[in-house]
Amino acid sequence: MDPPLLPEPDGVQGKFARVHAVVRRIPSGRVTTYGRLARAVTADGYPLSARAAGWAMRQCPPGTPWHRVVNARGELSAEQRGLAPRGLQRMLLEGESVGFDARGQVHLERHVWEPGPAPANGRKEDIR
Repeated sequence: MDPPLLPEPDGVQGKFARVHAVVRRIPSGRVTTYGRLARAVTADGYPLSARAAGWAMRQCPPGTPWHRVVNARGELSAEQRGLAPRGLQRMLLEGESVGFDARGQVHLERHVWEPGPAPANGRKEDIR
C-alpha cells in the first residue's frame, strides 16, 4: 500500500498541502479564488479561511500552478503583494487564454473554476 503523500491533515502544513492539491487540479485556462480554495478544504472537514489559503499559496511546491489563483475581484494578488514579478502572472494566464477586462481583472464569469473538496491523500488517482 502506498503511503499518503500529504502530511497529517490536522496541522497547518496538512491544510496547506490540501490547498496545493486543489490548485494542482485547476485546469489550464481557468482560475479560482482564495475563498473557493478555502471552501474546498473546509468542505473536506478541515476549516480554513481565505486568508489562510493565501498564506498556503506563499509556500507552493514547485510545479504548482500558483498563477491560476486570483482574489475575489479577479485581481492578481501575487503581483500586488510582491510575491511574483510584475506582469508574470498575467503573462502566464494570457498564455492559457484567460481574458482580462480594461481594469486588468480576470473575467471571472468566463474563467472561474469551482473546486470540489480537497483530495484526501494527494495520490494521483485522487486528483481529478
